[in-house]
Amino acid sequence: HWIPRSRPDQVSAWITEFVTSVEGGRTPVRATGKHADRFGGQLVLVTGAGSGIGRATAFAFAEAGARVVAVDRDAESAARTAELSRLLGAPEAWAETVDVSDEQAMEELAAKVAAEYGVVDVLVNNAGIGLGGPFLDTTTEDWKKVLDVNLWGVIHGCRLFGRQMAERGQGGHIVNTASAAAYQPSRALSAYGASKAAVLMLSESLRAELAGRGIGVSAICPGFVNTSITSTARFAGVDADEEKRRQKRTARLYELRNYPPEKVADAVLGAVVRNQAVVPVTPEARAALALSRWAPRALRAIARLEPPR
Repeated sequence: HWIPRSRPDQVSAWITEFVTSVEGGRTPVRATGKHADRFGGQLVLVTGAGSGIGRATAFAFAEAGARVVAVDRDAESAARTAELSRLLGAPEAWAETVDVSDEQAMEELAAKVAAEYGVVDVLVNNAGIGLGGPFLDTTTEDWKKVLDVNLWGVIHGCRLFGRQMAERGQGGHIVNTASAAAYQPSRALSAYGASKAAVLMLSESLRAELAGRGIGVSAICPGFVNTSITSTARFAGVDADEEKRRQKRTARLYELRNYPPEKVADAVLGAVVRNQAVVPVTPEARAALALSRWAPRALRAIARLEPPR
């Protein structure tokens, strides 16, 4: 009976769904996915939702009956994710085209979401880009690009949507996609690893700060997951032809590993339900985390190995 007073946005979503289904003469799709009792009717925003882990995560929340805001810098991909989310069980789903590294654009997104859809219950900061190559071959511009998306994109999301959650006073959850590279050093991933290590520590610090407000914060650390990030990752210190060759080779290796993004999406939902702090997903991510705690010298030795080219 507290729902009408505490969650008018959710009541509005239920009424909209009912009226739309009656007027359209159709039976609305009912959520049958895992954790539908937990996420039904909640508002979930996912960045980088146009493909890979972001799209799989949007679909998982849709199957659980959540209302989904699919954010991506590719408008067509975001729209497709929103469309499929509705088919999978989301009572409502919207697409928003935003570059998460653009502070003003993110501020406008946060204002629009709050005004038109409501305060976000679950935020998934997933957008990210890859960068490989030796540190001495990276340029200032290389560092700026990877930090702008991988770190500042997460900062913008946490600051803007986290503040809305805190001001509403009804809790919420923030999920930040870090990486096993956050705690597994590599001679070929200095910039990427640094950006993800920063995301991991930001998540841990925010978790401590926001706990008293009922807002959970989780860092998801996938390992080798078969997504398009491998074919779009940049490689410092090589020409365009060599970069394309390395992209194709890395993509093939990840395809052979064939760890699906849907398993990462399951981990995201589980992290929210169980309010987990750090979630290594793949076996190699879990092994690296264990080594970082109990045998760091072994992990440092592994980091010195020459990566395949």
